[in-house]
Amino acid sequence: MNIRWRLFEIIQPDNGTSVLSRVFDRMITGLILASVIIVFASTFDLSPRVLGVLSLLEGVASVVFTVEYALRIATADFLYPECGKFRSRIKYVVSPMALVDLVAILPFWLPMFLPATMLGLRALRLVRLLRILKLNRYFDAVKSLGEVIVAKKRELLGSMFFVAILMLISSLLMYSAEHESQPEVFRNAFSGLWWAVATLTTVGYGDIYPVTALGRLVGAFIAFSGLAAVAIPTGIISSGLTETMTCKKEKKDTKKEFKEQQLDCILRNHGELLKDISEKIDELLHNKRTST
Repeated sequence: MNIRWRLFEIIQPDNGTSVLSRVFDRMITGLILASVIIVFASTFDLSPRVLGVLSLLEGVASVVFTVEYALRIATADFLYPECGKFRSRIKYVVSPMALVDLVAILPFWLPMFLPATMLGLRALRLVRLLRILKLNRYFDAVKSLGEVIVAKKRELLGSMFFVAILMLISSLLMYSAEHESQPEVFRNAFSGLWWAVATLTTVGYGDIYPVTALGRLVGAFIAFSGLAAVAIPTGIISSGLTETMTCKKEKKDTKKEFKEQQLDCILRNHGELLKDISEKIDELLHNKRTST
């Protein structure tokens, strides 16, 4: 029990009280960043020796992530003390961060158990990029963004639904305005979706564009609508981050104020006792100096 509790303290994000926890956090963070760099580096034409070193580093990182995942499952009853040992492990395994941990190690272990013909090896290599989501545990900024997305999920889903509807309407309007002039480009109502995406996001690649006066008028209206469509989720996330940071600051100030009140209370209640102890110490020191 004591060993498992100590392991649980180490693998939890550092709160400033444990050196081992701080070292563990930095080691995992370094391995996550190294894994992402390896994914990008493997796309270059490198010598077999360099590829071998990168493969070794990838293997070490995957083994460490696997051990971390196993330890988190083994100590899940400390994370969810209200559940039993079995239920706490099940609850952790299906939690979002545990799924990220699982996805982070699967690309390393699956090829050992399944034939290559059953796996999209290139896709598995790309899945390793999801390891960067593990940083959510160790960086407050990433954690705060995740909390905002979860807290504002209804508003964000609503804004995304609005954008999707606007894209469909834009595609239909552009088809109606441009089909006769550009039948090979705007063949049906859905052929203008790419144009709608590029316009609403204000990217404007220029590979598809209106040529008629009506089409350009519709395009201008949709382009201005895209500014509002992009601003809505941005505003939601910005306001959510502001609320989250304000709430955390208030909690921190409240906690600090509570500690100060506790200290004042202790000093008031035990002030006389501390005074007597101080006088007694001074008296003993005085007697010792006198005797010498």
